Amino acid sequence: MKKAINYLEHINVNVSNLDNALLFFKTAFPEFQVRGGGAAQNDKWVHFGNDYTYIAINEKKLEHPLRDKFKSPGVNHAGFVVSDIDALASRMEENGFKRDYPKQVQKYRIRDYFADADGNQYEFVQYLSDNVNERNDYSE
Repeated sequence: MKKAINYLEHINVNVSNLDNALLFFKTAFPEFQVRGGGAAQNDKWVHFGNDYTYIAINEKKLEHPLRDKFKSPGVNHAGFVVSDIDALASRMEENGFKRDYPKQVQKYRIRDYFADADGNQYEFVQYLSDNVNERNDYSE
């Protein structure tokens, strides 16, 4: 039997402006594409990603009564592994996105946090080791 690999398949976020959210994610992940989209219950949505992972982005109509269950507490943040944290940070800053938590440089990883136009926080992590025990060492 093949060993299962667990990974984040998708995250679902509600935003007030779909175009602003797409700019944020296109800046972070220029290789991603819109996989699909449409409208549901007066909300617009897209799936933005690649063949293996995606971000489900919903333009939330706050007055829509059937969607109230998606209000707070909401998502704290989502974490994404990236290969070049400095390039990502440069792209984010060049497009006006702000770091909303101090960059964390650790022995085996670098983490950086940016907020989208709605204040949703996203963590981006670059691992500095391929060793699983080092990558998952939280002693620092």
